[in-house]
Amino acid sequence: MITIIAKCITKKDSAKELQKAALELVKASRKEEGNVSYDFYADIASPNKFTFVECWKDNAAIESHNASSHFKNFVEKAGPLFDGPLDIALYNKLT
Repeated sequence: MITIIAKCITKKDSAKELQKAALELVKASRKEEGNVSYDFYADIASPNKFTFVECWKDNAAIESHNASSHFKNFVEKAGPLFDGPLDIALYNKLT
């Protein structure tokens, strides 16, 4: 299993728009065959900071997700909302 943790910061007035797009992405992504879990978190202390935590069966599942229309649509909608690059890390589950 592979876990992806992606952290982002939105531009000042873009948080609500990102939340809407992200919740659509989460709903569709959870239905994918290789998805184990897919969650979206808002930072309690900073309203413009968000974190995605995704767990996938394997690399093939991630590749399929990245090629999906709902993911591509999210990237197109969300890209202009980000204030800087995403911080993305991938982890292999050891236990």
